[in-house]
Parts: sequence; C-alpha cells; structure tokens
Amino acid sequence: MNSEIFDKAQAILTNRRNRAESENEARIEEINRKLPQIREVNDVLFNTGKELISIISNGKGQDISGKIEQLKQYNLGAQAMSRKILSEHGYPEDYLDMHYTCPVCCDRGYNGSKYCDCFKALCGKLAADELNKSSQLKLSDFDSFDLTYYSGENYGIMKNILEFTKQYAMTFTPDSKSILMFGQTGLGKTHLSLAIANVVLSKGYSVIYDSAINILRSIEKEHFSYEHSSEMIDLVMETDLLILDDMGTEYETPFYNATVYNIINTRLNCGRPSIISTNLDFAGISRRYDKRVMSRIVSMYSCLEFKGNDVRLQKRKNNT
Repeated sequence: MNSEIFDKAQAILTNRRNRAESENEARIEEINRKLPQIREVNDVLFNTGKELISIISNGKGQDISGKIEQLKQYNLGAQAMSRKILSEHGYPEDYLDMHYTCPVCCDRGYNGSKYCDCFKALCGKLAADELNKSSQLKLSDFDSFDLTYYSGENYGIMKNILEFTKQYAMTFTPDSKSILMFGQTGLGKTHLSLAIANVVLSKGYSVIYDSAINILRSIEKEHFSYEHSSEMIDLVMETDLLILDDMGTEYETPFYNATVYNIINTRLNCGRPSIISTNLDFAGISRRYDKRVMSRIVSMYSCLEFKGNDVRLQKRKNNT
C-alpha cells in the first residue's frame, strides 16, 4: 500500500475519531447542564466501573463472578434509567453514546489484527481520486453532449444512447451492469463515460477512470518490479466502477491481453461493473483479444454502438 495514501487515510480516521469524541463530550456537558438527574445516573455508572475494576484487581483467587454479575445488572439498570430520562425530555435514547463513523473499528482502522473494511475502502477511494486527477473528469457532463452533430437515423440512435447512459448514471449501484461503448473515433464515447463517472462520483462511489494503456502500464510496472506490488491491480479489481477508455490502443502483448481478460472476468465474477470504450467493432475485438474476452462482453455487457460522423472534425470545421 502506498505510504502516502496510508498516512492520509490514517489522518482522516484520526480526525473522525477526535471529532466523534469531542462531539460526545459536548453532548454530555449539555445534558449535565440541562438534566442534572442524568448526571447523578452517570455518576452511578462511573462509580460502578471503578468498583468493578477494584473487585477484579483485589479478587485474585476468589470467586468474584457473583459480584461482577450483580454490578453488571446494576449498571444495565442505570443505563436504562438514563435512556428513559433522555427520551422523556425529547432526546434520542442514544444521545450520550459515542457515535463513530465506523462502529466496527471505532474509527481506528483495525478490526482485531486486520485492517477494517472502512479503512480499506477509504484507501481505495483516496488512491482512485489520486489516479483520476489527470483524467479531465470535470470537462464532460450530460448537458454538454450536443445531439445536433448527429443526423438522420444516427440522431435517434445517439439520443437513445444519451438517455440510456443518463439513466445508468442516476441509478448506479455497485451491482449495475457493465457497458461496452464501441464505434469510430470522435463520436462521444469518452464524453459520455466521463459524464457517467462524474455522476457516480457525486453519489459517493469510487471510480477509476483512465485509458487502457495507462492502467495496463501501471499494472505491468508493479508486476515486474522488485517488490512485485499488487496495489494497482487491487484498486482496479475493487473500485465500485472501472472505466477503461480507448481499449485496443495499447500494445498487443501476451501480458496485456491476459491482463485485459483477467480484469473483465474477475470484475464480472465479483459483480462489479465496468465501462469499456473502444474504436474496435466486434470483429476487431475478436481478432485482437482472446475469444473469451469477446464471449464475456457479448454475453454480460450492455453493448452500445455509437454512430455518426466525427464530432471533433465537425467542430473544427465550424470554428474555421
């Protein structure tokens, strides 16, 4: 795991924990001021805790289970009384409880001797955000997709694709279906995949967006490094949404072809959606990649064929 990402995630968890404890102290002070009877109950709970520690410390070699059970029941009764008083005065019963962002690890990042799932998810999101910094995510949205550049039958096709991708983005969950966007260059595949990424990110999900060649190069570099790291491939496999742009422009090597299949197959098997854009048609994909790649895509992806004339060329002509 990248040490910078690790340290940043730890700092975020520390801030969450400090904030939760500070907010809890403020709630306790408020209730002690407004409801003095609660303070009396809390004093009972505090003294019960001290007494329990004393019994355990001084009871070596003695049967203290009866005393411990008696104090436990007394403590539970005091807690119930505290919650009842809070409720009677319009407060939530758990108002004085500690409210950590992650109740499993209490914002420490560890669940027993292992990293907590919240910590791993946070590291993944931070790493994905870092990866996406150079991907121009903010330059495309659905409103700026101009259908006037498509005519005739192509207009209807692209209007349907626009509506489909809008709906996909708005209803996205980590169980959503994968998408293949294919067709000639300059028809809006990158634009719409970026637009989807923006909406999905705004919903709080993690997204990795980059060209296939950049992602494959990063995986290759880690795979053949001295440390034989797996950080990049782990991120690619675990992110909520993976967007591989311009698949087919990477060098044709056995390692890249095997990695493409591994990514597609593993994410499908785990139920995680991917969006692939490519200038290759079905025949081109079949020639370029293992036949299993084509089989998985055709059977499991929603395939959207982009039609029309190169929009970038049209815009260039209009501006001259």
